[in-house]
Amino acid sequence: MRIGITSPVVVRLPGTASPWEADAGAEELGLVARTADRLGFHHLTCSEHVAVPVGVARERGGSYWDPLATLGHLSALTSRIRLVTQVLVLGYHHPLQIAKRYGTLDRLSGGRVTLGLGVGSLEEEFELLGAEFTGRGARADDSLRALRAALSSRVPEYHGEYYAFEDFVVEPHAVQERVPLWIGGRTPRSLRRAITLGDGWVPFGLAPERLRGMLDAADVPDGFEIVLAPGRPLDPAAAPEAAATALTRLRDAGATVLSASVSARSAAHYCEQLEALHTLASDL
Repeated sequence: MRIGITSPVVVRLPGTASPWEADAGAEELGLVARTADRLGFHHLTCSEHVAVPVGVARERGGSYWDPLATLGHLSALTSRIRLVTQVLVLGYHHPLQIAKRYGTLDRLSGGRVTLGLGVGSLEEEFELLGAEFTGRGARADDSLRALRAALSSRVPEYHGEYYAFEDFVVEPHAVQERVPLWIGGRTPRSLRRAITLGDGWVPFGLAPERLRGMLDAADVPDGFEIVLAPGRPLDPAAAPEAAATALTRLRDAGATVLSASVSARSAAHYCEQLEALHTLASDL
């Protein structure tokens, strides 16, 4: 099981984000990214919301850094760690927009992009952006097929139910022959979508026992990634046994990749926690 980092600062969820993140910026985020890269962590993440209604922000948070700008900045500060959108909302973008923007990032980063993608659930945001909310699942499936056809091709061609294109040059395009697509969701349908159209599944809000049962009931192919996250930030320095238990529980539930966060008092302390997490994980 490889361990990546749910990046601090870029998304601040109520009850999860640490107080220091409210005033942090590019310097603090860069310090964390360089430390995670040096230690060999698998990935950094950045999620997507364009605009969150005030009432919804009280529960989901209102601070969401733009993933393309953020991951582009972090790519210049790092050399090994993967850059993960966790997640982009498919319905907000034409597939060729994603292919061009993140294909460029893949070129700039030396082939380190993983696209975490989701169907989306915030109806008010869909309406604000002029995106179709009804039927978004079928549209997302078509978008995933179009993305697979386009991401690593200079002159992609695709003809689907919602998207169709040919005889257009998309340059730069991704340098990876197959950009990993991780699909978000928490339902059996989302798992089927991920197995059929993606390379990994990023579930949320499910108990490990429920996850294990869903995976046992599915025909999961070899090499397919199961990306899980602890329910709360880990404290590997002060509570190493609890952190180890959380990691082991997720591994036993089927995780091949973990997206972890750590509790911290500052960016410097966050980096110290990453050191402790790296040491702890190496002993599991």
